[in-house]
Amino acid sequence: MSNLLMTPYDDVFGKFMNTSLDTLLAEHSAVNAENKVLALFHRCAAEVPAYRQFLKERGVNPGKVTSFSAFQALPLMSKADYMQVYPLPERCLGGSLRGSDRVAVSSGSTGNPTFWPRSVAYELDVALRFEQVFYDSFRAHQRSTLAIVCFALGNWVGGLFTTSCCWHLARKDYPLMVATPGNNKAEIFRVVRELSPHFEQTVLLGYPPFVKDVIDAGGAEGIEWASFNPKLVFAGEVFSEEWRSLMGQRIGSKSPCYDSASLYGTADGGVLGNETPFSIAIRRWLGNHPEAARNLFGESRLPTLVQYDPVSRFFETYDGTLVVSGENSVPLVRYHIADKGGMLSYDEMWSFLKEHSVKSFDELGLHKDVQPRNLPFVYVFGRSDFTVSYYGANIYPENVTVGLELPEIMTWVTGKFVLEAPETQDGDKYLHIVVELLPGVEPEAMMALLIAESVRAQLLRLNSEFANYTPAERQLPVVTLRSFADAEYFPAGVKHRYTRR
Repeated sequence: MSNLLMTPYDDVFGKFMNTSLDTLLAEHSAVNAENKVLALFHRCAAEVPAYRQFLKERGVNPGKVTSFSAFQALPLMSKADYMQVYPLPERCLGGSLRGSDRVAVSSGSTGNPTFWPRSVAYELDVALRFEQVFYDSFRAHQRSTLAIVCFALGNWVGGLFTTSCCWHLARKDYPLMVATPGNNKAEIFRVVRELSPHFEQTVLLGYPPFVKDVIDAGGAEGIEWASFNPKLVFAGEVFSEEWRSLMGQRIGSKSPCYDSASLYGTADGGVLGNETPFSIAIRRWLGNHPEAARNLFGESRLPTLVQYDPVSRFFETYDGTLVVSGENSVPLVRYHIADKGGMLSYDEMWSFLKEHSVKSFDELGLHKDVQPRNLPFVYVFGRSDFTVSYYGANIYPENVTVGLELPEIMTWVTGKFVLEAPETQDGDKYLHIVVELLPGVEPEAMMALLIAESVRAQLLRLNSEFANYTPAERQLPVVTLRSFADAEYFPAGVKHRYTRR
């Protein structure tokens, strides 16, 4: 059994509940993360039957893996060649499901379900990420807080995982109440009206497009969001800083770096990292300095930028994509999550900012007395195949998203779109964007033209390939407006894809 499973639950929970966030993170910073992940490998080679077989089939002798450099040469595991090959119990520590007390299901873009058993004890590493957000950003240890879980509830990972982690914080004496209406807007509004007046702040936790729907629909129903001092926690999608600013305006936010945070998480690994006031401030600065962003990330689009704890989740890169290792009921050892991205140390990030004339934290819009946590950064673009090639330029959905975020345009559209580059009968390619309208909005020609011009302007600003490769007469996209929940492009209940090839 693993060290965690050998430790009584009371001890595991007692450590979390009775130790401050500062102390827990300080203890982690004293641990050599490379040694820890090497120890995780050896434990899995000994205690996880599927991993032992996985190594044997690839000719790996675990006894010879005695250094971190040897660890880095280990074969990558993936969903296709590991999770979908070996029986579920054999992928668990001890070769049994006995150590797990809950399960989540993910479908991903393929639609094939994968089951992820978990032990509640392993949630504490993830709860620590929530604690960073609630403590560092929202000061929820000092303010009575209503947390409203707006993720779908059920076997999906987001809703119940979030609920459980928030409950852990409440047990840790945060003055926190957790409400679980899920993605039922009527229930969310009832909770807000009845309970929010009794708390100093209200936190909405959900997927970005749905949280936007909640805020917009709530405002239309007379909810004065600003009166409840709202905060926002997002997960699941990349969004622009223009979008964050728009959401901030609609809830009356005065501190964009402190009033929202995004989590980078997966069903298989839990929450891998979280936005911090520092990472948000950097991202907002980069959004206003696209050339610096290109120099830093090598891309015209702006990725999700979070900080992470390498003792909890250990990142590596492979061919420009992310690899993660971490303890869990189904432990991950060099697991290829296939998200395009990379890592930067705290010192590397600060050196980059200084090279670009940022000399102090308050220049980034942070409080003058802030001292950001010395944690490394991971940046995430999402899956590497969600692009459209147009005149040799890679067009990213993130570039188009910014073009839809003019205040006037946002009163017409949901934010969903489909990007494609079809050919005419003459074989000429054109950039085509199908945009979903809000319920009750009727399409007008001037809407399509304004959206097309806005998207073109943002592509020229953000995407140097588009600006340099695409002939000027081919740069204005063709925009088609479709009604809400259009069956062909935006069917209800189906995971939306922003590109078609």
